Parts: sequence; C-alpha cells; structure tokens
Amino acid sequence: MSEASGTSPLGGRRLLVVSTNYAPELTGIGPYATQLAEHWAASGARVRALTGLPHYPSWQVEEEYRGVWRTVEIRGGVGVHRRRHYVPPRQTALKRAAFEASVLATGLLAPPPGRPDAVVSQMPSLAGGVLGARIARRHRVPHIPVVQDLMGAAAAQSGIRGGDRAAAVAAAAERYALRGAALVGVIHESFVPGVRALGVDAGRIRIVPNWTHVQGPTADRAATRARFGWPADTPVILHSGNMGLKQGLEVLVDTARLAPDVRVVLMGGGNQRDALRAHAEGLPNVDFLQPAGAEEFTDVLAAADVLAVTQRASVLDMSVPSKLTSYFTSARPVIASVADEGGTADEVRRSGAGVLVAPEDPAALLEAVRKLAADPAAADALGAEGPRYVARHLSREAGLARFDALLAEVLPDTRGSHRR
Repeated sequence: MSEASGTSPLGGRRLLVVSTNYAPELTGIGPYATQLAEHWAASGARVRALTGLPHYPSWQVEEEYRGVWRTVEIRGGVGVHRRRHYVPPRQTALKRAAFEASVLATGLLAPPPGRPDAVVSQMPSLAGGVLGARIARRHRVPHIPVVQDLMGAAAAQSGIRGGDRAAAVAAAAERYALRGAALVGVIHESFVPGVRALGVDAGRIRIVPNWTHVQGPTADRAATRARFGWPADTPVILHSGNMGLKQGLEVLVDTARLAPDVRVVLMGGGNQRDALRAHAEGLPNVDFLQPAGAEEFTDVLAAADVLAVTQRASVLDMSVPSKLTSYFTSARPVIASVADEGGTADEVRRSGAGVLVAPEDPAALLEAVRKLAADPAAADALGAEGPRYVARHLSREAGLARFDALLAEVLPDTRGSHRR
C-alpha cells in the first residue's frame, strides 16, 4: 500500500530515472528500472523516467510504438517520457555507436521538464549514463549511476567488429558518467576493479545486486512440455534472453549437433538470432521460441531439464546476466558455460544451483547435461538451491531497500530506516 506523501520518507521528492530500457520490456535491465521507479512512486515520490522505445531483446521497435517520436505515458504512477532512437537490427561497433548517439541526442534535446532532486541512471546504455550525468550537473543534484555492464570491457571482450576502437570510446563515456557521481552502484563485486579504474573512489561504490523480478512457476511441468512437444525422456536444455555476440550461443547449437537425443531450445530475440538459425540449419533437435509472456515465463523455464547461461571465453568482468535471477526462481539446475574467473561463475558458485563448464566447449557442456539427466535427484537438488538463494539474497524487497539506502545517503534529509 502506498504511503501518503506527507508521511512517506520520499514524500514530495522529485526523482528522475534514466534507462534506455523500460516496461513493457520483460527481460534485461528494463524490469529493474521499472520496478525501482514504481516503488519510489508508491512511496510518495514524484517520479519521471526518461527512456527509449521498447525494442529489447528483439532489437526491433514494438509495433505499437513504431512511428512515435516523443510520448509521455503514465505507468504505475510514473511519468514515462519516451524518445525515439535508432535501433540496429544487427550489431557492429558503428551501429552500436549510432544507437548510443541517437539516444543521447534525443534525450538531450528533449529531457523531461522540471528539476529533479536526484537522478538515477542505468548503464548500459552509455547514453543513459551520460544523460543522467548531464541532467544532474545542469541542476546541481546528486547522480547515482548503476553499472549493469561495463561497456568498454564488453566491446573489447565480445568479439564485435571494431571492438578495440569502440572500447576506447565507451570507456571515455563511462568515465564521464561515473567520475562526478555522488555514489556508483554496481550489481556485482567483480565490477569494482573496473569502476575504480575509471576514476571512481572505492568509498563511493555500493553493491546493489539485481533482484528476482518474476514470480515462481505454477503450471504443471508435464503439461508445459507436452504443449511444446518435448518428450518426457528427452533432456531439454534451454537458454532464455538476448541472442547477442557476447553470449557465444553457437556452443549450444554445436552441442545439439553432437547429441541428436538432446533438445536445445533458444527462447528470445537478438541481433544474432538469424545467424544462429543458419548455424542450426538441418538440426531437428534445435528449437527457436519467441520470448514467453510474463504470465508463463518461469513455467517455460521450469519445464526444461537444464537452463543454460553461456558467454564467450573472453568475457570476464563486464557482465553478470540478469537472466540468472529468473533461472534461480524456476528451480531448475543451471549449466554455466563461462570463464571460471568471471562474475557469472562467481554467482553460480555462490548460489549452489548449478555447475560450471569450460566456455565454448560443446563436449564439456554435453557431458554436464548427460550427467544431470542420468541423476534426476541430483539435478532436482541443485535446482532447489535456486529459490533458496533468491529468498536469502535476491528478493525484490531487499533489492529495493538497497536503493532506498542510496537515496538516504545522497539526500541527507530523506527520512527512513536506511538513513545514516
């Protein structure tokens, strides 16, 4: 229940959330920006969101927003200001730069009206961080960027064409967005060295892990499998989310090529979807599904035998996939085909809900799948650790409370239990 603005710790505060991604997007960082903004609105603040047009993970603007240049809508008590931008259907360094430049240009030309008391921005995109910094400096108010990915490192590690040049430009933008921030939030401790290297003092860095933004599964697993045509005796390994370069999803297609008795399901969209389809041509045991709706998302995850998170071997410290929080909620075991020293591997180890295999190694991935399929009790035991980990560390209440604490630090007269 919302508190009256006169009694809420945030009553009357004017807050701006800058995030290129926002509802109705269901995956990636959009749900976190949305739930944060709506939480603060329900707490009595006057909240605006500056965002783009819904396009993720398909990298196509949703039909109802095509042709829109500027619009304002009310969602969950938040004034959502959308600005049109370029959306590249395929990723190259140049096209990604054009995307970021268009987000920055339209945001600077038409920012939300009024002076906020604080600005919170999500990074990526780079443009979101730069926009947040510019607006905060213009009004001389605190800026809190939240680092979800380190895009400079991402460009260098992901294999994108022109990545070295893109990495240098991205790092310069990140440095600009972070250096004057009141506080910098990072979703995992593995990001701290990279953020410090960009000139941020360790005393201004706070760990604010992503929380689980989906509900647990409720449907009958057998019924869901039957609906998709997955036989009960066929191991199903499913990947959900963005199909981009850094994921290195070819390893799953190559696993299917090695094992006709294993079904690989790729659910989602992204700029590499067509290339992956071409790579999987002639393989009857590879399925491509559109993203599931919010009402059935975890039911589909829970119907699989194993959930996969994959990254190229070069991806180390720049990304911890947000899909992990949904995977853990689904209570199925996770196989992480990722670098052992990266943040994703740390999170899977910490959860106790999965196993690690060498990245870009289909034989190793297949061996892990077969081992779990041969021991259903062990697989179920691994999967059961996911919801327990969520309850201990990744609840929505705990995640939102961490952000309340950040506001209490940068707005000294904000009252409440998190004031220091």
